[in-house]
Amino acid sequence: MEPFLERLGRGAIVADGAMGTMLYAKGIYINQCFDELNLTHPELVREVHRDYLDAGADLIETNTFGANRFKLEPHGLADRVAEINRRGAELARAEAGDAAWVAGSLGPLGVPLEPLGRMAYEEARECFRMQAAALAEGGVDVFIVETIRRLEEAREAILGIREVSDRPIIALVSISDDEQTAFGDTPEKIARSLDEWGADVLGLNCSVGPQPMLTAVEKMSGHTNRPLCVMPNAGMPRLVEGRYMYLSSPEYFAKYARRFFRVGVRVLGGCCGTTPEHVRAIRGAVRSLGPDELGSAPRAAVVGSAARTPGVEPVRTADKSHLAARIAEGKFVCSVEIAPPKSPDPSRSLERIRQLAEAGVDCVNIPDGPRASARMSSLALAVLSARDHGIEPILHYCCRDRNLLGMQSDLLGVGALGLRNVLIVTGDPPKLGDYPDATAVFDVDSIGLMQIANRLNHGQDLVGNAIDRPTALHLGVGANPAAVNLDEEIRRFEYKVEAGAEFAMTQPVYDARVFENFIRRTEHCRIPILVGILPLRSYRNAEFLTNEVPGMQVPESILKRLADASSADDGKAVGVEIAREALTEAMPMAQGVYVMPPFGSVSAALAVLEAIPEERRARVVG
Repeated sequence: MEPFLERLGRGAIVADGAMGTMLYAKGIYINQCFDELNLTHPELVREVHRDYLDAGADLIETNTFGANRFKLEPHGLADRVAEINRRGAELARAEAGDAAWVAGSLGPLGVPLEPLGRMAYEEARECFRMQAAALAEGGVDVFIVETIRRLEEAREAILGIREVSDRPIIALVSISDDEQTAFGDTPEKIARSLDEWGADVLGLNCSVGPQPMLTAVEKMSGHTNRPLCVMPNAGMPRLVEGRYMYLSSPEYFAKYARRFFRVGVRVLGGCCGTTPEHVRAIRGAVRSLGPDELGSAPRAAVVGSAARTPGVEPVRTADKSHLAARIAEGKFVCSVEIAPPKSPDPSRSLERIRQLAEAGVDCVNIPDGPRASARMSSLALAVLSARDHGIEPILHYCCRDRNLLGMQSDLLGVGALGLRNVLIVTGDPPKLGDYPDATAVFDVDSIGLMQIANRLNHGQDLVGNAIDRPTALHLGVGANPAAVNLDEEIRRFEYKVEAGAEFAMTQPVYDARVFENFIRRTEHCRIPILVGILPLRSYRNAEFLTNEVPGMQVPESILKRLADASSADDGKAVGVEIAREALTEAMPMAQGVYVMPPFGSVSAALAVLEAIPEERRARVVG
């Protein structure tokens, strides 16, 4: 066949439509791995390719959209990436022959990249490189990177492909109906970025229908000289009698096809909801165009360089909060956890906080829906504790309940309310709590949210746009020295520190040797650590924590000491004694203590803190 880019310079190319829509229509359930069908039902995949070729497609995509190791892993297929991609290319090649071009499809990895997640750019590039190598071996003519919602992921896909092949690359980004990506990137920025990174053809696909996509691609056309490609959905899905359906007709598609071609689009196909009938309509639109109706190829307008984020001087850690200052001075700080109430009445929690403040405790920790329970906002109680009792709070903030936009909004609001210390945690899944059917968001985990918060501290929002001034959040993370998989725990701790963590607070420690081992193994990424201490109340309490609370592990020797207690009061006394012993042994290795008293018992917390020599204490006031 004629080389793809040469043919593209002479006229429009019609691409195929949705693979998943057609496989679903042929009886494949959506919970199955569509990519695995290349191995298990190859004739069904070839049948879809034939349907699109018969409808007039010049370009068909391989059935490999989700054939990367992260998407295949839940199906137990992570070790078959090369086989599935190579076979997908071979099936499409066998149907296309010399009559059509074959595009190797690479979709998003399905895991967040840095700074929103813990996947490094290099790791993402390797995943795309692995997939592209197998597609090239299977005989594709061109690669198509599609349905990408974050520009950095498109960049790594392009770079990964370029490391194994010089075949043309089509790079397509998804936008919402406001003509921007989920991260606020405009059509103009999309065009400039994909052009700069070396995509041979660039454009948009998925998420929206023809109308908003036309408006966006017109804006792109003035910012690149590259050919443009669009693959809209068949409109937005609508709920019809309990099923989501795409309602844009083939006739509607044909009308917009002419408009796309007239503004300079060179490759036009369809995404979700489109069928061979839509492709047939596009083919008919191409035939109906007069010689002067195919718009000229895009001509880039003269565009000034993108505005640079002005240099921002982040606030020094020691200047962010009283807690941060005392740690910097070498003081041993004391904090106690008080959970928000399960009602709108904060009086009992505030009374406990008052007692802690009067006793000289440095900070109060306010957990965020611990064990996925429905409680008063931790932010509300933190504000009240600082206002009413002058004690500086450490606000726990989890990723479970808010999306990216909500989390950024909250972090900006935290600074406006005068709070400074924020402990960022992933959060317990709802199935552990009072409402197991509640929806969990988890757009990012604690590593991703730490990177977002650290960007705010450097004067940038989550996608790198400048904000008028940096936040001054003193950022902490959790750690579990007694983790079952300590290697994984340390790896994640390293990521957290790299992402911007300035202090850490541990899960309960009962054996100082375990804490010492964790300190030793994290010496290369050391930040101040507040050792977690939880005074146990009884053998039954310890047994529950060990068997039913994630991250908790009480040693057998301590369980035996509690089991030998003669009464309930004796059990409480033994629990405090164990906690004091653990704190005394861990104190030389830590910069502070984080006491988690059972049932908010202030007396138990203060009894544990008596193990701290008076000369080591620091008083932190709001």
